[in-house]
Amino acid sequence: MPKLFYVARDSSGKKVVGSEEVASQDDLIAHLQAKGLIVVSILPEDKYSKIPVAKQPKEEKSKARKMHGSVTEADLVVFCRQLSTLLGAGVTILKSIEIIIKQVGSRKLQSVLQTMIKDMEAGLSLHEAMGKHQKVFSQLWVNLVESGEASGNLAVVLNRLASYLERNSEFKKKIISALIYPAILFLAGMGALLFITFKIIPTFSALFQSFKVKMPPLTLALMIFSDLVRKYSLALIIVSAVVFFFIRKYIQTKQGRKAYEQIMLNLPVIGDFFHAVAVEKFSSEMSTLIESGVPILYSLEIAEHSVGSVILSEIIHKIKDNVREGRPLSQQLEKSGFFEPMVVQMVAVGEEIGELSSMFKKINEFYEDYVETFLTRITAMFEPIMLIFMGLIIGIMIMGMFLPIFQIAKMGS
Repeated sequence: MPKLFYVARDSSGKKVVGSEEVASQDDLIAHLQAKGLIVVSILPEDKYSKIPVAKQPKEEKSKARKMHGSVTEADLVVFCRQLSTLLGAGVTILKSIEIIIKQVGSRKLQSVLQTMIKDMEAGLSLHEAMGKHQKVFSQLWVNLVESGEASGNLAVVLNRLASYLERNSEFKKKIISALIYPAILFLAGMGALLFITFKIIPTFSALFQSFKVKMPPLTLALMIFSDLVRKYSLALIIVSAVVFFFIRKYIQTKQGRKAYEQIMLNLPVIGDFFHAVAVEKFSSEMSTLIESGVPILYSLEIAEHSVGSVILSEIIHKIKDNVREGRPLSQQLEKSGFFEPMVVQMVAVGEEIGELSSMFKKINEFYEDYVETFLTRITAMFEPIMLIFMGLIIGIMIMGMFLPIFQIAKMGS
């Protein structure tokens, strides 16, 4: 039997290299899988000899994996990267998915992959099997995989898709991370206001009433506000929850989503941020699609359904119809009024030199940097503004509570 050399990763991510005498690559992968290793690549002897040998882990008893129910972005990124690596190593599609099923951390994704194997054994292609599970694999997935199958470069296309998914996931994490600190400050401030309203003001109110002192207007207003909030707090919570529920349901409709986006885009400062996020998403998808060999019209159609913005989706639909008639993409982007001159000019250059995917990539990088910079600045500005605002509110409430004390002190003197 031939001696095959491999590079793999253990459960902790540590690189493991070595060799085995097996009949085929499939047998080698199955053997390493049984040891809990993930195959990165299978190498010829001349390349293997240049890699420092790492100690192979001892066989351990298989442990039950902890699995979660839903399919997360991380699950899809790992699946895409593993499938790309296995296909690049020469493993068949069916065998690759069988290997990944043993490692996947989502019960739902595991079930979907098992169903896909049955469909592919029945004669469906990979993209057709994926298309039956659109809640897991988006239109972007299906069309990119179809393009890879048609061109014979499925491993390369999946590698690009994995890179896109990783960039997109990292971009979302940066946005969420930037918003966590302002959210904590806001919640802390609201907590302080609620504590004063429900605990401090009623205590002082009972004290003042025992002295029968005439309340200053500010103190009286605070006491009335506190009484109303405490008396109708349950009703306020229920009404707020109902209003929030119906607003959320309305926004989930196409008409409601469009109205919400129009409001957000027209807001000062915040509108620029939402516009930049939409263009970043569009340019990222177009770059990945065109680079993977998907025709421009097909790329626009996919972006139309996956860009995540109703307003931009309608704009892309009009652009697609005009491009189908033979008009340049850059002119249609300019005509839409949604894209800035810089975007239009870069797309025009990309059309002229035949480097449209690389131009979209540069546009994506620009808007990604813009969004990150915007979030950094807003976060830096939000802290002092929030502290000043909460300081004023709490200061006014405290002052309202101490004004009667000054009157009582005067009466006593």
